[in-house]
Amino acid sequence: MAKRTTIPQIMRLKGQRPIVSLTAYTAPLAGLLDEHVDFLLVGDSMGMVLYGLPSTLGVTLEMMIAHGAAVVRGSEKACVIVDMPFGSYQASPAQAFENAARVMSETGCAGVKLEGGQEMAETITFLVERGVPVLAHVGLLPQHSNRVGGFLTQRDEEKILADARAVADAGAFATVIECTEPAISRLITDEIAIPTIGIGAGVDCDGQILVTEDMIGQGTGYVPSFVKRYAEVHEDITKAAHNYAEDVRNRRFPKG
Repeated sequence: MAKRTTIPQIMRLKGQRPIVSLTAYTAPLAGLLDEHVDFLLVGDSMGMVLYGLPSTLGVTLEMMIAHGAAVVRGSEKACVIVDMPFGSYQASPAQAFENAARVMSETGCAGVKLEGGQEMAETITFLVERGVPVLAHVGLLPQHSNRVGGFLTQRDEEKILADARAVADAGAFATVIECTEPAISRLITDEIAIPTIGIGAGVDCDGQILVTEDMIGQGTGYVPSFVKRYAEVHEDITKAAHNYAEDVRNRRFPKG
């Protein structure tokens, strides 16, 4: 069995080479991606991608644990990080630790991700001091989309830079920067000591992450403008289903 990439190894990649990450929610997909990424994120984006929810807000801790465990079982090499869903960590550092400890013990993942900058610094420190590695998330915060009016590019340099400094100082091992002006992401990447993982945040971050289903063209929903499609799985599945249906209706399948 291959030895998994560790969080210290990911941290040491800053300034060495770009860090590669994708989302995964199932064991089969995790197995396909495992050889090619440094870490897999079991994102709360599963609410929209897998469950057809209008946002990430309806995702539960139980959903994250079930899918996180599947991704850990389906992978051997990649470091696995699991999102903390909305409402599972914001109330207090103690609440965050109770739920993060459950995520880690029940999935076998290496760490958790939570959204927020300066307001979450105390919680990040509380978790890290108790053995829970934290991937932070600044810039656009999908769990805050109702408050900020949607999924909009973030341009408040002063706030985003302060958030990034806060999560780095709090002990996060890296931070996602989402939908942020590239010039701001570049400033953050140059200033903070931990890796930055961009999603719609420009090429100068220390690494990149995409929702895998966006990247492979699976699904017909909204696709952010920054996504590059590397396949068109939706078309392949649709064509396969059509051909199968035609064969069944015309008694070409199965052959007797």
